[in-house]
Amino acid sequence: MAKTSNVLLTPHPSTIVKPVHIYTDEQNTLIRALRDYAETLRLPVSDPYAEWEQRWLDRPDTVARYMRAAKWKLEDGKRRIRSTLEWRREFKPELIPPDEVKVEAETGKIILTGFDVDGRPIIYMRPGRENTKTSPRQLRHLVWVLERAKDLMPPGQESLMILVDYKSTTLRTNPSISVASKVLTILQQHYVETLGRALVVNLPYILSFFYKGIAPFLDPITRDKMRFNPDLFELVPRAHLDADFGGEYEYEFDFETYWAQIVEHCSIAPDGTRVKRDSVIPTDRSLRSAETRTGWP
Repeated sequence: MAKTSNVLLTPHPSTIVKPVHIYTDEQNTLIRALRDYAETLRLPVSDPYAEWEQRWLDRPDTVARYMRAAKWKLEDGKRRIRSTLEWRREFKPELIPPDEVKVEAETGKIILTGFDVDGRPIIYMRPGRENTKTSPRQLRHLVWVLERAKDLMPPGQESLMILVDYKSTTLRTNPSISVASKVLTILQQHYVETLGRALVVNLPYILSFFYKGIAPFLDPITRDKMRFNPDLFELVPRAHLDADFGGEYEYEFDFETYWAQIVEHCSIAPDGTRVKRDSVIPTDRSLRSAETRTGWP
């Protein structure tokens, strides 16, 4: 394939989305019970964040993911979803303005493009491209990318894939164990059942201690999803696999082009809300923009 700066925003045509989650009557009863419980925790409608909380709860996968993570134990599901509701109210992941985290994306250390064979959006992480000092903004950028990955998920897909490439990574650019533990906390506690695969390639021996250091923070489910130096051709269509890893996707990172494509495709407004593109053609009496802020695209 020719070199390109185009981000892959839809799965390969041959993709069959999986896994498909089908629930028993008993499981559906537990999902409804957890949803009823979550409704008792909702913010009052007068709260500015209430509509965003409601939209998150209304996603078809949200409550079911928390019951699966709790292994169908209702009380554990309640604890988990209550914790995430509290975190989301403080962090407000849907409302992170692009400009707040834009600098973190300038070197391409985290890139969202392409899909695996099961239709999971792929997040490429290259710690060797680190360009900023440790700060809360780094975590907010990661969360912003996780939210965009959810925006790209095709119908029926509830998880994503992370591919960490340690090529050119040094002790200086590798994230600290402290930062890694915070990332794992967010992924494991507040994006439950969202990590479908976590692949690690080109890990130098000198950094092997890093994974020993974060091992205590890995829950068994996350650990089972991690693979070191796997056969990527079995997991990603060649047309969607970056040429750096032997694929046919010869992606050339250009920051401004990349950022504009993600922001536009996901309809992110400057303040972090969403932009709705109306199909109504303005008349002479109304030359206003057909773009209005709304909840989702």
